Amino acid sequence: MSITGKPRLIPTGKCWCGCGRDVGLGKFFAAGHDKIAEAALMALKYDGSVAQLLHAHGYGSHHSVRHAAVTDPDCSWEKCADCNYSGAPASIANHRKKDHPERHGLG
Repeated sequence: MSITGKPRLIPTGKCWCGCGRDVGLGKFFAAGHDKIAEAALMALKYDGSVAQLLHAHGYGSHHSVRHAAVTDPDCSWEKCADCNYSGAPASIANHRKKDHPERHGLG
């Protein structure tokens, strides 16, 4: 187990989408196949609906998944200090450069 309590996953050398392709060292998927696997799981378990996925995990308009991601200590998501945008650290950095350059010495 990792420090987050989730199992440590080990790449097997084969694509995890089930296509059987060989993949490089340290990779779980052939290029783009992570999205194929994600779409297949969404279709299989949630009728292809993100709303059904959120509902199944207790999220929706009554309980924000974005707020949960920002406040969960095991999740690396952040909230922009200047607006309501939230995302992974790299997304926040890109957002700040694009939408708030003057506040970050870039404009």
